[in-house]
Amino acid sequence: MFLTIPTILTWTRIFAIPLIVGVFYLPETALAAADKNFWATVMFVVFALTDWLDGYLARKLDQSSSFGAFLDPVADKFLVCACVLVLVHLQRADVFVALIIIGREIAISALREWMAQIGASKSVAVHMIGKLKTVVQMVAIPFLLFDGVFLGVIDTRLWGTALIWIAAVLTVWSMAYYLQKAIPEIRARSR
Repeated sequence: MFLTIPTILTWTRIFAIPLIVGVFYLPETALAAADKNFWATVMFVVFALTDWLDGYLARKLDQSSSFGAFLDPVADKFLVCACVLVLVHLQRADVFVALIIIGREIAISALREWMAQIGASKSVAVHMIGKLKTVVQMVAIPFLLFDGVFLGVIDTRLWGTALIWIAAVLTVWSMAYYLQKAIPEIRARSR
């Protein structure tokens, strides 16, 4: 099931990355800074919503697949990591936040792969703290991409900065949770 509707939606998150990043490389004569922020935000929100939609459609259309289950978190991680790097480049996010978020994604992906190889993947299955981390990231990033006053009252830089730091704390917390769940298996295999 390589090209189902849910899988195609998942692929769009990966193909969205050069579009979102590319907006910021357009010359000012083509698109003003505020317009770049607006279009990058709109694209991020639209493509981030495909994460919910592809899961919903996979269940509704009975098109769940192991390939889709693999690709979905990879697409999410690519999209988030690319946008966090753009935000660091634009000086809207701290490099320390980027290191925490990207480092955690690499570490937990490697841990999950290893746990799957030893037949213990259930011990590092997705938990609510990981889902909460993702939600906070997915709210913080468009706030920071927008970088202005939304609806005349919401300072998105202020809220986005607070949320991205909360996401960083949740990132560390979720990593600690998954590592704690994996330690018994790691100890059992290292003897």
